[in-house]
Amino acid sequence: MPENIVEGGEPRFAHLSNVHPEWEKVAARYKAVEQKMNELYSLPIKEFRQIPYRPPPIPAASPVLGTDINIREKEIVVRDGAKVGIRIYQPAVLGKEHLLFFNVHGGGWTVGTPETEECQNRLIAARNRAVVVSVDYRKAPEFPFPYALNDSLDALLWCQKNADSLAINPQRIIVGGGSAGANICTVLTHLARDNNVAGIVGQILNIPVTCHPKHFPAEKYEYLSYTQNADAPMVSAARMRQFWNNYLPGEEEDPRASPLLAASLAGLPPTLVQVAGMDPLRDEGLAYAESLRASGVDVTLKIYPGMPHAFYAFPELEPSVRYLEAMVEWIDQLGGRVPGGTGE
Repeated sequence: MPENIVEGGEPRFAHLSNVHPEWEKVAARYKAVEQKMNELYSLPIKEFRQIPYRPPPIPAASPVLGTDINIREKEIVVRDGAKVGIRIYQPAVLGKEHLLFFNVHGGGWTVGTPETEECQNRLIAARNRAVVVSVDYRKAPEFPFPYALNDSLDALLWCQKNADSLAINPQRIIVGGGSAGANICTVLTHLARDNNVAGIVGQILNIPVTCHPKHFPAEKYEYLSYTQNADAPMVSAARMRQFWNNYLPGEEEDPRASPLLAASLAGLPPTLVQVAGMDPLRDEGLAYAESLRASGVDVTLKIYPGMPHAFYAFPELEPSVRYLEAMVEWIDQLGGRVPGGTGE
């Protein structure tokens, strides 16, 4: 019996799917746009790409451009000669050897831009006095696995090589992302460990994708969230399968796509995992956190019961505030535990 199932066969995590009162505050507003979103996702991908992207709203209290932070964009060349964009956030008063927060945005490897997680990126740049770099990796289905992973790795290595111009310490890097971006970040830490690439001192995995449904080790971990939250708002189980079909059409059993299947998670950096209770991805996020802990990795786990995938797109909600604060606080705490962690 999986250890995540209590004695008697009852699931441990089913209660996390119960709708949180905070989500009920915006559920009607979300429902009003859900049909339009479904229509957009049904378009051919070329038509979908023509629709202007609208990132989540920025709260009024967010760091101010020009006063608290500065933002610029740049193109870099990756391994196959293609150019990909990066978005760079820096504290307005720039020092030297800042922490680098390397962000890989979510969007099912299919949609999104570096502005998808704009709110957190601005906040981390200002509050943690970090330099944030968010990579605009190439998207599936035109560019399936492993393009997004390779683009992200190449961008991370570019940051290390250009540490002086970015004003970062190349040995003080936290990688972090949401959903599919978190999936890529997990694999970046595996590749860095296995190839002796130093510098990653932590990782933040928000609502992470950690295993293709076909290959999930359900004999070891509870795996009911795809059923319990099949029709959840924001991202349904069907939408997630669509994203997987775009990214990994061959459904390969590859730990570079399904990091929960890695032979070992030992030696990975301290990790913050944040999981939404009303999310099809809930159980794979919890499984990855458990597997990290079993491998001796320092893990901080935050669970947001009754909240759906990417609930932080509604920044006015109290769980969204806690979600953002958790990242800022964790980075601050980690800074005191790594070499040079409190300096700039």
